[in-house]
Amino acid sequence: MPELPEVETVRRGLMPVLQGAVIESAEARRPDLRWPLPENFAERLAGRRIEAVGRRAKYLLADLCGGEVLLLHLGMSGSIRIEGAPVKGKPGMFYHPRNATSPHDHVVLHLAGGATVTFNDPRRFGAILMVPYDQLDSHPLLRDLGPEPLGNAFTAAHLARACARRRTSLKAALLDQKVVAGLGNIYVCEALHRAGLSPRRMAYTIATQDGAPTRRAEKLVAVIREVLREAIQAGGSSLRDHRQVDGALGYFQHTFRVYDREGLACPTRHCRGTVQRITQGGRSTFFCPACQR
Repeated sequence: MPELPEVETVRRGLMPVLQGAVIESAEARRPDLRWPLPENFAERLAGRRIEAVGRRAKYLLADLCGGEVLLLHLGMSGSIRIEGAPVKGKPGMFYHPRNATSPHDHVVLHLAGGATVTFNDPRRFGAILMVPYDQLDSHPLLRDLGPEPLGNAFTAAHLARACARRRTSLKAALLDQKVVAGLGNIYVCEALHRAGLSPRRMAYTIATQDGAPTRRAEKLVAVIREVLREAIQAGGSSLRDHRQVDGALGYFQHTFRVYDREGLACPTRHCRGTVQRITQGGRSTFFCPACQR
């Protein structure tokens, strides 16, 4: 499933095309994805202007005139393709058609001016909803999310408070979307390695008895931000299904330090350890037992 850097990459590719654009017409080629599409979906979108394109955790948000928000989740295999954009070459704009019309092209937006934006999802675990703007923060998908890891609210103090009484692993705590929004398996593995912290370490050990942040918490917050920024700059990580909106692959996977590198030498300077894989919560965890404590 795409994590925060992949979704943010898609948002940045969509913004120059969608922000300020008018939806001339919409096609819903099937009635449902993970959940049923909103009632009268195509009719409700026709003629509406997209005021802003945002992101919350792993969700894309398009603010529509009239007080509604189009909420989109890419799911396991969803991707968005732009075709026919009238202007090329702007920073962040992607315009290289990826493939021909597919039976998995489920929703198509036709914009005034000729561009089309297509949502393709072979496995149909993605979702598209329409939510009143004033109910967005209380929506069940968003209301319990923790702070954005690149935002000002994500601090060592916050992370320490959230972990202080947790008797779960540090990795499990970081994957909890109530603790911090948008992190997933790949970037948690990478951040823990850079921070020199074992994924098996108990979460409460990054806080003092009073719930204040330790040096471990300070370093972990810093490297989480560092890893995410680098991944966004690289266009995300393309392992199975992720594509940018121009169809191009992200390339952050070429700089993985531990993820999917089982049996290889740890890249940390002066470390003679070997990357291992264990299973935590049904997911593969990659780490170096020699330098991650």
